[in-house]
Amino acid sequence: MLENSTVLVTGGTGSFGQMFVPLTLQKYNPKKVIIFSRDEMKQWEMAKTYQDDPRVRFFIGDVRDRDRLYRALDGVDFVVHAAATKIVPTAEYNPFECIKTNVNGAMNLIDACIDKRIKKVVALSTDKASSPINLYGASKLASDKLFVAGNAYVGEHQTRFSVVRYGNVMGSRGSVIPFFLSVADKGVLPITDPRMTRFMISLEEGVDLVWHAFSDMVGGEIYVKKIPSMSITEIAETVAPTAKTEVVGIRPGEKLHEQMVGVEDAPFTYEYDEHYKILPSINDWGSSQERIKDGVKVPEGFVYSSDNNADWMTTDALQAWIDKNREKIGKI
Repeated sequence: MLENSTVLVTGGTGSFGQMFVPLTLQKYNPKKVIIFSRDEMKQWEMAKTYQDDPRVRFFIGDVRDRDRLYRALDGVDFVVHAAATKIVPTAEYNPFECIKTNVNGAMNLIDACIDKRIKKVVALSTDKASSPINLYGASKLASDKLFVAGNAYVGEHQTRFSVVRYGNVMGSRGSVIPFFLSVADKGVLPITDPRMTRFMISLEEGVDLVWHAFSDMVGGEIYVKKIPSMSITEIAETVAPTAKTEVVGIRPGEKLHEQMVGVEDAPFTYEYDEHYKILPSINDWGSSQERIKDGVKVPEGFVYSSDNNADWMTTDALQAWIDKNREKIGKI
């Protein structure tokens, strides 16, 4: 689908963009990939990797700036929306700034994509958008709703919007694995709560889910990747088996367990081999066979959370992943 096309990635210098760009260039050979972000230093560093590849372009801009988005979207076919204020405590203490990026920025992008006649847009969501208890999650739930409803907002245009949702990305900047590795030599690992569990997904799997969404979407779907869970104590034991743990308490706005499909979503959720698909509750899209395809409706009261998951990652599997990816952990 992405062959010989122009793809723009908002927030493209972040963890997702750092993985999406090389994999997409290799798999699909697009005509152009445009990195849209507001961090000039990250763009400068990333540009060094692609200085000999004319397919990769860089565009300084902020999703808060609607006019800049209109300029950046000239000639673009597909958009991946990865720009967001993502750190939970940052959003809690800077709520106005979080809303400006995650909600207003989503509105700006939706309007610009419709007017520029973009073919398809896939927005990245988070487990925290399901039954949110913090501002980051609430802002991303609002963003998800905006992108879903955007399909009814297009009028005579053909632009289509969908969302992908997944949990903790293993080894990404600011996540628990690189943090534990950075303090492992001190002999004590601070953990928030020994009961805490998290979903575990690699960036490669996240990219694959976005590719699938582009090929499968009709518009308005939320794709949820099936991924394994681990407890925080198992992660700590794997990273530093001889270290002690110190319980420091849950941070403001943090959940004990991650959730990606809530009980309220169950009536509109369908199961597939490698993912779930939450269909829109608006219009008749939740019963649209074109969107359901070969999916099987989940049982009444279904919840997909990291503590009730049927799939659990072993410490051996995590250790093998760390050994294979050690050089890039915490760098993307």
